[in-house]
Amino acid sequence: MSQTTLTKESRINDFLNQLKVFQVRNPTNLSSERVISVDALRGFDMFWIMGGDMLFQGLDNVFHNKITAFLKIQTDHVEWLGFHFYDIIMPLFLFLVGISLVFSTRKRISKGASDKSLWMHTIKRIFILWILGMAVQGNLLTYDINQIRLYSNTLQAIAVGYLVSTIFVLYLPVLYQLFATLGLLLSYWAILVLIPVGGNALGTFTMSSNAALSFDHWVLGSFHDGLQYTWILTSLGFSATVMLGVFCGYLLQSNEDQTKKLRNFVLLGAGLIVIALIWDQWHPIIKKVWTGSFTLFAGGISILMLAFFYLIIDILKIQVGTKWLIILGSNAIFGYVAWHLLEPGFVTIAAVFIDGLKPAINDWYQTLSYFGGFMVIFLLMRYMYYNKTFIKV
Repeated sequence: MSQTTLTKESRINDFLNQLKVFQVRNPTNLSSERVISVDALRGFDMFWIMGGDMLFQGLDNVFHNKITAFLKIQTDHVEWLGFHFYDIIMPLFLFLVGISLVFSTRKRISKGASDKSLWMHTIKRIFILWILGMAVQGNLLTYDINQIRLYSNTLQAIAVGYLVSTIFVLYLPVLYQLFATLGLLLSYWAILVLIPVGGNALGTFTMSSNAALSFDHWVLGSFHDGLQYTWILTSLGFSATVMLGVFCGYLLQSNEDQTKKLRNFVLLGAGLIVIALIWDQWHPIIKKVWTGSFTLFAGGISILMLAFFYLIIDILKIQVGTKWLIILGSNAIFGYVAWHLLEPGFVTIAAVFIDGLKPAINDWYQTLSYFGGFMVIFLLMRYMYYNKTFIKV
């Protein structure tokens, strides 16, 4: 056997051994670095969920210029093809769940948690997320069986992605986790393009006619939400997004120095975006059906956002002005549910203080009312943070 062959085998073995270190069951001590940027990035995501979109959209009522018109467009979802800024909010949420999954699972195992206790926690989490998802978007609180929607919310997408990712993380070697994630993407791509529906040509699908939407209608029946977003088969894409977070969680826990971690995030994020844009030529970036190209594109952006927050907060230690983001990120599920259930109430409370100013502020009213509503829930979450009240699911 030649020296070159031995060198290649040695490099492959070294690579595989490095991957084994990341297994959550591996007792090897990894980095004990406290990554504040993850909480801050989660808080940034929550800001847009909790009224930030409406706050910026309201600026166009005031200024009516190209910049505010652009902001208004970017703070709303794209109708079908393409990508707006607001389309990153849901995948970023799922991505961050994947990062947290690595940290929390490794911590539980290091404290002696058995598989049974891990699965009890996982099943409980999935059940709660599912019920909360039905409450905020599935009409559960109408108590009318004819209005209930079984699968129609981000929290339920998180629940499914969390389940699949937990199986991968607990029972597959890291290399196989990579292959399994690729398998999720390719399987879903094959379903969308190889199963023509509604007279579509092979390899094509439309907003109102695609395999994922047809499967949802077939399985959910009268419990379908009637919208053009897809859920059941799309769970393959949701799970892949969570797994991208898992892989970044591994990188964060590595013993590499911070500069190398940052470099890896930048290279990975940029690489996924390039691959997504190439794939987009044949398999378009579409959020409503969570195409494979969308998964990679949104994943790449999420990783680059993580890299930016990691650089500013954890490497450069510039943490002034980030506390409010950490507060939002520390109780993300509570904030998400509270805002979706009580948004009108928060805005109404704010109106008590600004309605008298309405004749004077005119076109500023929408922006200020949503800013006020956001401040109401933020102050509540701030109180919870400083009193160490954290709602964990």
